[in-house]
Amino acid sequence: MTTPLFLLRCLQVGLSLRDLDLLTVGMVNDIFAEHLNDDFKYATLATQEDMDRF
Repeated sequence: MTTPLFLLRCLQVGLSLRDLDLLTVGMVNDIFAEHLNDDFKYATLATQEDMDRF
């Protein structure tokens, strides 16, 4: 990943340069991946009852 692409991903998820002092590249990639999952429409979502049974 290039530096401009990395900084673009940081901007897309709302991270500042100050935040990057506390995060690794891997953590930023994980945050970006989860950000992409936020808009996904799952067919079935777990409820609190499902988690309690788990």
